[in-house]
Amino acid sequence: MLVKLGEANLAWLAADRAMTAATGDPHRTGLAAISLAQALRALRRGRLAMTAALTAVHQLDRTPARVFLPDEPALTGTLLIEAALAAAACGDDTAAGELTERAAHLATAHGEHRHHDNDGTGFGPTAVELARALTAMRLGDHHRAAHLIDITRAHLDLGDPHTAGRALVTAPAETRTRPAARTALTAVLRAGPTAADVARLAATVGLTRQ
Repeated sequence: MLVKLGEANLAWLAADRAMTAATGDPHRTGLAAISLAQALRALRRGRLAMTAALTAVHQLDRTPARVFLPDEPALTGTLLIEAALAAAACGDDTAAGELTERAAHLATAHGEHRHHDNDGTGFGPTAVELARALTAMRLGDHHRAAHLIDITRAHLDLGDPHTAGRALVTAPAETRTRPAARTALTAVLRAGPTAADVARLAATVGLTRQ
């Protein structure tokens, strides 16, 4: 929430304290690491974000099978996506591709996972496709990044207008001004409260909530 409000430094502090509180519990550490990686990415500290996410993945990988939790594939997949986005932000296309592929294998094996306690572990093929498009855009492949419009619609169909809005915000400017993007953005606005950056995008392209 602090990242959404533009308070990345406070988000980093809160996530760091959550990591400290979760010491000794790989599952809770993984949940905290998602927020930590997001805060670090917002602060343009991609290498640290990637390290935080992958360290949490390694801890989960070492968790004994007897304490394996049902949502752990989704947690691991979400962490891999965060690491891939961080790698792309650093311009490391090799790591971004490898991490996204690892997430894709998990998504294929486990399908869509939607957690209803707002812990950040919504994961599945749709999330992986969004990550592919985001990393492509950040690595300069804007043609492929236009796929974000289709992914925006997919997130709307899944009842996740926040992620749908984020997809449009991160799309290239030439993509956001297309009629299809404006239609998708209108649907995001109608779905309910929107983040500040989504509202700014709507104002920029001349759209208001209807």
